[in-house]
Amino acid sequence: MFSDGMSGVQVAAALEISTKSAYAWRRAWTAGGDQALTSKGAPGPDPVLSDRLVQKLIAALGEGPAAAGWDEDQRWTLARVRTLIGRMFHITVSIATVSQILHRAGFSPQQPIQRAAERDETAIEHWRRHQWPAVKESRADWARGSASSTSPDFR
Repeated sequence: MFSDGMSGVQVAAALEISTKSAYAWRRAWTAGGDQALTSKGAPGPDPVLSDRLVQKLIAALGEGPAAAGWDEDQRWTLARVRTLIGRMFHITVSIATVSQILHRAGFSPQQPIQRAAERDETAIEHWRRHQWPAVKESRADWARGSASSTSPDFR
């Protein structure tokens, strides 16, 4: 855009950026050409695990917690994934780092639904349909008023 003769204001409007950024880019382009405008990558430190190691971790997560030695339940927690990373790659990472790795890999936090194995859905539905209405009182029968001792409705 700069080589086509566009001004900083025009570039800013076309790319929906601030004019300050457009002028900074123009100065960089003037000093170093197109190479000066190439991306320097994501800001911040390099990832703890390379893409190849993340793929190995995902494969291990796919095998389930039992394959990694957790027989109590079949849930991956951040602490368990952290331990797994330590076992597999011999590095120690924080829980926050584990969360970031999993988020970037497409995982999301989920709360499992825990229901009793003895749960009888038909009995629950029967209770909700036939007994609950009898137990539940109509709101029209409730006493109106305030519980405040300063209210004239207080008795």
